[in-house]
Amino acid sequence: MFLHLGENVVVPIKDVIGIFDIETTMYSSDTSQFLRMAEEDGFVERITEDKSKSFVIAEVDKKSKIFLSPISSSTLCKRSQMFYLEP
Repeated sequence: MFLHLGENVVVPIKDVIGIFDIETTMYSSDTSQFLRMAEEDGFVERITEDKSKSFVIAEVDKKSKIFLSPISSSTLCKRSQMFYLEP
């Protein structure tokens, strides 16, 4: 199964490492520094020019990649969990 991150970007759910809310995590200077360094190193992919609401860390081609998504972290979590619900 795949997780739709916005625009035309999808990632296999099995490759998702974490889904994080931008506003909540940016209070930490460590997170800000982590994202800045990851962007400098080319690991960040901005999905759209719209304001990012979340970031998703996934393993793509055996490398970690960070996707900045316009979709909220709660919506992405719900999307990822709906495949595991029992009828």
